[in-house]
Amino acid sequence: MTPTGAPPDWTTVDIAVPRRPDRLPGISMAGFRRRVPAPLDIAMVAHPAVTLLIDLGGGEGIVCDSRGRHERGSVVIGLMPGELRAGGDVGECLQIRLEPDVAAAALGAAPELSGTMAPLADVWGRDARRVEDRLRAAASWDERFTIAADALGRRLESRSPVDPEVAHAWRRTLAGRGLVRVDSLAGEVGWSRKRLWSRFGAQLGSSPKRVARLVRFDHAAHLLAAGRAAAGVAAESGYVDQSHLHREVKAFTGLTPSALAVAPWLAIDDIAWPASSPTRNPAAAGRRIPDVW
Repeated sequence: MTPTGAPPDWTTVDIAVPRRPDRLPGISMAGFRRRVPAPLDIAMVAHPAVTLLIDLGGGEGIVCDSRGRHERGSVVIGLMPGELRAGGDVGECLQIRLEPDVAAAALGAAPELSGTMAPLADVWGRDARRVEDRLRAAASWDERFTIAADALGRRLESRSPVDPEVAHAWRRTLAGRGLVRVDSLAGEVGWSRKRLWSRFGAQLGSSPKRVARLVRFDHAAHLLAAGRAAAGVAAESGYVDQSHLHREVKAFTGLTPSALAVAPWLAIDDIAWPASSPTRNPAAAGRRIPDVW
């Protein structure tokens, strides 16, 4: 998930990222600390990943609301969760993004999570509390990233991966920015369209077409935030026309493309998630950013 919108006041947020961001392929992390913790209310929108949002303030700070369902503390947010808000007295949190094939292998709950969220303990199991306690007690963000990576690595080693054909279809969809046709993907892996559609949905929790739609939107959103004109973004991102882009942006965010382009939630991406941002800018580190976490 990526935050959208911000409270009326802007404050400085400290953002930490791992020194080795490629240690676990398909997994990215960022730590957020608000220097002056205060009540927060943020609208969020789907990102092409399953998100672990770990509350480091004792498990009572973050409150998530999705389609009338409220969860307090650390949560797992699946693909396509619909309208979702996060709030509460948020001080520190660790956000982990898992690409869908990795999430399915590490968590084993991708289909059940599609379109919704769940408490971390319900998905992770009885080891969740121990991992949370270790993360909260850690002396530095580097130590927290190591703890999280080790815990996820152990889960990946002890569980079966998704079908290689499904993993290939996902990675081709991501690399192709959502523009690769399902028939082409099926041909590449030697499956029928029907079989790919069925296995992809069963293991990743969403159809190839819906995932492609999400990947395409995410790329377009970053281009808009980089200052690109909507007409050019629509053409580059594979939309039929500017009206098509407008409808997709509205569906995912409730905003127009022009409003999305200046929305503060993408301001953190160059720092927290540089690999996924076409506007990657190392010089942005240390700047004042919207109070998103």
